[in-house]
Order: sequence, then structure tokens, then C-alpha cells
Amino acid sequence: MKSKITSIALSILTYLNVAAQKKEFIKSDSIIYPIHKSNIGKIAFMEKAIAIENFKETDILKSFELKEKSDLNIRVFLDKSLTNYLHLLSPQLTADELIKNGNYQFTFFVDNKKIYVENLNIGAGSADSKNHKTIFRVPLISSTNEDSWGKFLWNRFFGNGGQEALSDGEHLLKIEIRPYLKMTEVLAGNIIAEGQIKIIVPEIKIDEKQVKVQSIKPIKDWQISKEKIDIALIEELNRKIAKQTFKNVTSIVAVKNGEIFIEEYFNGANRNSLHDTRSVGKSFVSTLLGIAIKDKYIKNETQTLKEFYDLKSFQNYSTAKDSITLKSLMTMSSTLEGSDMNTESTGHEENMYPSENWVDFTLNLTVDKTKKLNKQWDYFTAGCIILGDIIHKSVPNGLEKYGDKNLFHPLGITKYKWQFTPQKVANTAGSLQLSSLDYAKFGQLYKNQGTWNGKQIISKEWVAESLSHQMAISEDEFYGYLFWNKTYKLKGKDYEVYYSSGNGGNRIFIFKDQPIVIVITATAFNTPYGEKQVEKMMQEYLIPAVTK
Repeated sequence: MKSKITSIALSILTYLNVAAQKKEFIKSDSIIYPIHKSNIGKIAFMEKAIAIENFKETDILKSFELKEKSDLNIRVFLDKSLTNYLHLLSPQLTADELIKNGNYQFTFFVDNKKIYVENLNIGAGSADSKNHKTIFRVPLISSTNEDSWGKFLWNRFFGNGGQEALSDGEHLLKIEIRPYLKMTEVLAGNIIAEGQIKIIVPEIKIDEKQVKVQSIKPIKDWQISKEKIDIALIEELNRKIAKQTFKNVTSIVAVKNGEIFIEEYFNGANRNSLHDTRSVGKSFVSTLLGIAIKDKYIKNETQTLKEFYDLKSFQNYSTAKDSITLKSLMTMSSTLEGSDMNTESTGHEENMYPSENWVDFTLNLTVDKTKKLNKQWDYFTAGCIILGDIIHKSVPNGLEKYGDKNLFHPLGITKYKWQFTPQKVANTAGSLQLSSLDYAKFGQLYKNQGTWNGKQIISKEWVAESLSHQMAISEDEFYGYLFWNKTYKLKGKDYEVYYSSGNGGNRIFIFKDQPIVIVITATAFNTPYGEKQVEKMMQEYLIPAVTK
């Protein structure tokens, strides 16, 4: 009898202990599907997005061929919701505090080598899904461009070592998921789900003619350099572009001592192609403002907004707006509440584009009291719209005709294309389209201290101010008048460059101490690799080739 009572007592204690362990901080969705019960803690790879009620073991992929226009999804099976896992890391926090400071951490391995770790942005996923969901699906690769944080996560993995690791052939891809909390430091929990799949990367067949250095044909306004080129290095670069190691590159032009040194076109582009280089066009705004000042249509860059607008007629007026200068807009250091680096910013460019009047949108913004005028750099596209509007109203016949007469015509640029604002003013936020050689003319104009064919188009003083370190972005990166500045370091030597920069890997590089201008155009818009591959091309191929 005593033995029986002891047995019952032990059973009750065991039950209570298990119940206590299973007690959740916040109620998770029930685990009701057999496929979920048999795969808790696993990541299942699948091709198409199959609804969970129809999902079967046979739908789980063991291998996947990585190719264009394909689909790869993951479905993650958890024991409990993310908030409950986060609670284990910091039991004193509320559910709201947990999801505002934590999310999933993804770790990618290729062939058992750790390639990339990312603490998923706090904003990825809804509060409801974090609090309750025990199953979730996201696309990693989508042929229909499905909008999801999973797609961007995959692109960042691909741009941070994944592409190099997944070379031609077969590879084992493994993903681990953990919860993480970012408080004073990042706390990561144990693995809550993992999975692996064989990735087959087909070899990209290329025509060897695509690899050969392209011959430079005679063209008006340019001499062709007779200096010897490092053929092997440029052909290695061409091969990587052809094999899509460097993706969506459309042209590379290098000018040395004022002569064409390299002229390469890819992916259907040619010498006559007009390229959408996005924010590269911002630098042209600086140039046109400098010309307008030289021509005395605008006094100087220290003029304030109140000299051009009745600021009290716009929303959110404060006296602080009166002090905002043209210079502060060019150096991205105004005090308007606008930041393209912060997606939550009211003045973010993506909030401007759908508005009916971009000038009103910008001047209606509040002043950010945390910013100090001319002291704090914060990338702000809408400010360039104000600069363009001021030029447009100040010069004869408007910005477009003034630019044609005083910049493009003197440079011999006859074929180009503006985009326009809703008010039909040339869009000074970007997307001014030129040919690669005409972008090179623009870069060479600055290399020539503002002259072209003996004519002073912009003043030497304006060139110097534009390409100076007006604002520090980081310890080794600076900003001028809508031009960037950085220094490449190769084999113990520094190569300082001023450059125009646009989304997707578009650049005009102007070397400070060498007689070199380099233009790169690409269409890798809004990808994580577009910017990174420019750095690799410069460091590993172009700087060594043109400075040899």
C-alpha cells in the first residue's frame, strides 16, 4: 500500500513538473498539424508556397538548383512562439518590451563553414506573429518578387559571402535560427530550429568573346590612351561580370591623363546607352548651383531658405527654418526632419515620391530639434528637390534649359534624359541619364578644375569647396557639396577619391592625386550586393589596373 501511495505521489510530482515546464509566458498557437508535430525544431525547404493544411513530408526539398526565376521558401516549425523564447533570455521584461528589443537570429553555413549571421531587424514580422505563431513561412528566393523580409535576408547573406561560397557545383546549405535580445548587449539563445539542403549551382556558360578586353573606337572629344593596360586583370574582371559573380554591371569606363583608358560594356549596354544612375544625379545639382552663383543669379551657398520662400505659408513653421542654408542642404546637414537612413522618418524620400508637390512636402516638414545645423550629417534626398527648385526659379528659362546651355552644351553632351517632378521641374533627386563617356566628361571636368576645352565652366573655388571634407560621415569617409569622399588602401598606398554615388552600384570616381576618372554603371538597384561589388571591383581590379 505504501509503495502504491509513493508511486502515485511521484506521478503527481512528475506531472506538476512537466506542467510547470510547459507553462507559457504568453499563449502560443496550438500545434495541431501532424506535419508540425513531427518536425518541431526543424526548418523545411520547399519550392512553392504550399498552405500548411496541404503541406506533406514529400513537399520538403532535399536538394535545390539555384538558378534565375526560381522559388525557394522555408517553413519553420517551432515548439512555442518567439516571445516565449525571448522570455527565457530576460524573464523580467514584458511581452511588449521583448518584441521591441528582440527577434530571430539567422546563421548561414555553406559546406559546414559559417558564412553569415544576422540579427533580424526588430521590424521584421508582426507583433501578433511573434507573440503567438509557432509556424511561419518566408520566401528566400521569389520568381514573383513576393514582398517579405526573407527575400532581403537571403540577399544580404548572398551579398556577404554567400555568393562566393555557392560557386559552381554542389554545396550543403545549413540554416540555424535562435532568438536574440538586444539590450546593453546582444543575448542569443539556443537553437530553436535548423535545417539543411543540398544546393546545386549550375555552371554559367559564357562566350569567351565576352571576356576579351573591348577595343576602343575613335570618338569626338576624346583621345584614346596609348598606355599599356593590364589585360589579364581586366579580362578576369570581365569574366566575373559575364559569370554574374558581379551582377547587373552595364559599363566600366576609365580615363587616364584625360584619355580613354578602359571602355567596357556588358549586359546589352553600349556606348550610346543612357544609364539611370539614380543619386549620381545629385552631384549635377551642386554643379548647376555653382554655375548659377558664378553667373550671379544666386548670391552664394550661405543664403537661407527664407530668402527664397515665405516659410510661414508652409506647415510646421518655426524660426529655426529661417536659418537653413543652401550649403546645409548640399552637405546633408540641415535641421529638417528628414532622413533616408531611417525608414520611420517623416521626410524619408519614399514618403515624398507619392506626394503631389515635392517642394511643399519638404518645406512642410518639422524641424528636428535634436539636429544641429551644419554639424550633423544625415542623408536627405528631399533637400535636393529644394535646391533644384531654387535654381529653377532663379535662372533664366528654368533649370532644364539653363543646364543645357551652361553645362551640357559646353561639354558636348547632346543626348541625355531628365526625370521630372510632379510640377514638371527637372528631378534633382537623381536619375539624370547620360552615356558612360558623358558621365566621364563630368568627372573629368572636376579633375580639370572646372575647365573643358579651355573654357572655365565652373569656378576653381567651387570645385575646391565641392570636393572638400565639408562633413565627416565616419572616421575615414566624408561629404562635400553632394559629393562623397573616401580613401582606398592598397599595398600600403592610399588612393583618395571624390565620387558621385547612386543606388545599385553606380559611381563616378575622381582621384585626388592621380590623373584618373572611373565610371561604373549598374542596374543592381535595391540589392545588398550592388554597393559591395563596386568596392571589390575597385580594390581588386580597377585601381590596380589603372595605377600600374
